[in-house]
Amino acid sequence: MFQRMLKKILIANRGEIAVRVLRACQEMGIAAVVVYSDVDRAALHVRKADEAYPIGVPSAAESYLNIRKILDVAERSGADAIHPGYGFLSENAKFAQACADAGVKFIGPTAAAMDAMGSKTRARQAMEKAGVPFVPGTSRGVDSFEEAERVAARIGYPVMLKAAAGGGGKGMRLVHKPQQLKSALEEARSEAERSFGDSEVYIEKAIVNPRHIEMQVLADEHGNTVYLGERECSLQRRHQKVLEEAPSPIIDPEMRSRMGAVAVRVAQAAHYTNAGTVEFLVDPQKNFYFLEMNTRLQVEHPVTELIAGLDLVHLQIRIAAGEKLPFAQEDVRIRGHAIECRIYAEDPDNNYFPSPGRITLLLEPSGPGIRCDSGMYEGWNVPIDYDPLLAKLIGYGTDREQAIARLTRAIDEYFVGGIKTNISLFRRILRDADFRSAKLDTGFLDRMLQRPEDKRVDPKAAEVAAIAAGMFTALGSTAAAAGERKGDSGSAVDAAPSKWKDASRHEALR
Repeated sequence: MFQRMLKKILIANRGEIAVRVLRACQEMGIAAVVVYSDVDRAALHVRKADEAYPIGVPSAAESYLNIRKILDVAERSGADAIHPGYGFLSENAKFAQACADAGVKFIGPTAAAMDAMGSKTRARQAMEKAGVPFVPGTSRGVDSFEEAERVAARIGYPVMLKAAAGGGGKGMRLVHKPQQLKSALEEARSEAERSFGDSEVYIEKAIVNPRHIEMQVLADEHGNTVYLGERECSLQRRHQKVLEEAPSPIIDPEMRSRMGAVAVRVAQAAHYTNAGTVEFLVDPQKNFYFLEMNTRLQVEHPVTELIAGLDLVHLQIRIAAGEKLPFAQEDVRIRGHAIECRIYAEDPDNNYFPSPGRITLLLEPSGPGIRCDSGMYEGWNVPIDYDPLLAKLIGYGTDREQAIARLTRAIDEYFVGGIKTNISLFRRILRDADFRSAKLDTGFLDRMLQRPEDKRVDPKAAEVAAIAAGMFTALGSTAAAAGERKGDSGSAVDAAPSKWKDASRHEALR
């Protein structure tokens, strides 16, 4: 099946993405090895893996970010490849090189390609040479406030300050007028240094409320590169994506072809291999500008998988094993529409503060067109030490309207007890008139959250909620005790049939 058969893959990650990758390994007949910190001993990825190895204390710096420990597990387990998932070491060029030096295949781009695209300023310089359109600004970090002042005056306010090594909205500051520039530059540099160990900050023209659209690319190690369509990622809070969909409601086949060709040119200019994503900003006139390249699998990859009919993790593994892409660009067909909601352990009523704790009840949705990539289970304790992403709920339909309808139904079936989640946020988004009519940009979510929420609920739903609340109050201690029963193997086992749980599940799924 493979030119270089991969027999065992170490997944250097945790949570839902670790579960996603190990499932792909199992489907392909490849042994899956995982690592875990002390607080993740009972995590779902540990329970499902073929082999699991401890790597230390909860601190990510001492566990999931510790290159020496990860490679030590690879050697001890006999893994011949490492899949980094996303986050942690997935975009660390030193890690990719360390894998190569240790004779372990890194399932991703080369260290050189990662290094070229990992710095936004170096990436802008490379794209400038390749003739790729990007937002006006500097292609290197500004050395002083005076330089930033001159550049801002030349390109015009508002401007955006960005960390060269940035991501996730860190080291970014929007500056509307000259009086704000000095303090914003100092803050951006300080945050960049704290977050990435690199204080380099560059400046570019701010496109106010653009659409954020990204293009998925795949490149094998034989010179073949394709794009698999775009994703609309404009729904963001604090520069972090909340909901993504594919295809974008505003992209027609001609624009998709032009953006895809640019994305392929970006990947080829960087000598890129494996899965990657080229991100663009799109202004109201549909002009698009290169933003950056993410040198890894994206959180939102499932929406592309559904509309393209492909398994990106399978393809990542096949590319790493030396295979050629099994299709050409003309074979890629976009069909239907998919929308993904990121389910976080956070409290929408308390400024989205993280909400760790024990999951006392879990009702996950299913049915036609619904996919749930999850890293949680009933009885699991959600740690506070890592990103609060619990799961991804994806709705697929023949068109956007059907995808929204299916996802709305699925969200109403979803219940996570014992902790707070942002599920209620998606109920609000999915019924919003502007969202339904695809009037989207990066300022959409902030505007929606500033509007008063419609608190009207269905009377029957309110009655069911009141009954369920009473049951939880009366039977909470009994339910918790039942959840703690363990079998001989140490895994959680079901208690005796519970009438109240059956009743609540029946009512919730009506």
